Amino acid sequence: IARLRGYVPGEQPREKGYIKLNTNENPYPPSPLVLARLRDACSADLRLYPDPDAWALRRKLGEVFAISPQQIMVGNGSDELLNVIIRSFAGEGDKIAYPHPTYGYYKPLIDIQGAEAVPVEFDEDFSLPEGLAVPGARVTFLANPNAPSGTLVPYDEVAALCARVDGVLVVDEAYVDFSQGGCVQLIEEHPNAIVVRTMSKSFSLAGMRIGFAFAPAALIEGMWKVKDHYNLNRLSLVAAEAALEDIDAMRANAARVCATRTHLCAGLRALGFYVWDSQANFVLARLGERWTNCAAAELYAQLKERRILVRYFAAPPRLADCLRISVGTDAEIAALLTALKELSPV
Repeated sequence: IARLRGYVPGEQPREKGYIKLNTNENPYPPSPLVLARLRDACSADLRLYPDPDAWALRRKLGEVFAISPQQIMVGNGSDELLNVIIRSFAGEGDKIAYPHPTYGYYKPLIDIQGAEAVPVEFDEDFSLPEGLAVPGARVTFLANPNAPSGTLVPYDEVAALCARVDGVLVVDEAYVDFSQGGCVQLIEEHPNAIVVRTMSKSFSLAGMRIGFAFAPAALIEGMWKVKDHYNLNRLSLVAAEAALEDIDAMRANAARVCATRTHLCAGLRALGFYVWDSQANFVLARLGERWTNCAAAELYAQLKERRILVRYFAAPPRLADCLRISVGTDAEIAALLTALKELSPV
């Protein structure tokens, strides 16, 4: 444990008044139906344990995605499900592969399990690495859209990868509702496919910690033995069911985010940044020649002084000249672009 390096989440300021564009939270509130159901659920029933099987939620997810509840597991955020997957399929010393750079939580979870992390470098365009099907890997992770680049691998390429890997392929779709992608049907075509999603981003429920995994029933049955009992609390179950009942509210908010993302990308490119084409609720921007005399770490600090938070990654080196910027409201993005214009050396 002393040798491990834990995951460092994005900064959560204790003071109010910041424009938070650093943790990929949805800038818009959840469905009014969610809030109403939560208020009603704050009753004496909170003395009771939640349903350990989350049956009502799994049945609702099955209706929405046209799959059996036996192919679904829910968790305390998708992070818990990633942990369950590693504990279910990889033992000490087993290989777990993932493209790099990607979601930074995979590596700490692998280290805790005592497995061997096998990162496979992305190309500059973040296309699917040729060598990702690592021989003998018990688990292969693919964040799609990827974080922190926001780039999306097409379904056909994901399916081909699933057919090549030796173990299970875990497609982490935390940001998929901001894209035209989606790989849920993989679980009907491949016995080794697992698709993980979350309600933190598109459903505006990061504070409730709700995730779900889709997989063939045989895989879910095994994973069920590993998950914590009562792993989703009563209020989270209520919120998740209500969010699915009013799924159009999520889709409307996602569309707003995507429209603002287009404006943000155009604004950043006009200011001399290289921006990868994003299918998520954030963008990855590299400082161009216009910013030669300004390091990304310095620009991050200058924005923070103006009470605008973005994400800076000191490592790996290929991200050292980049900032990851969450898509906020139109007003928040306008404030960011104005600040960048004022800070621009040219």
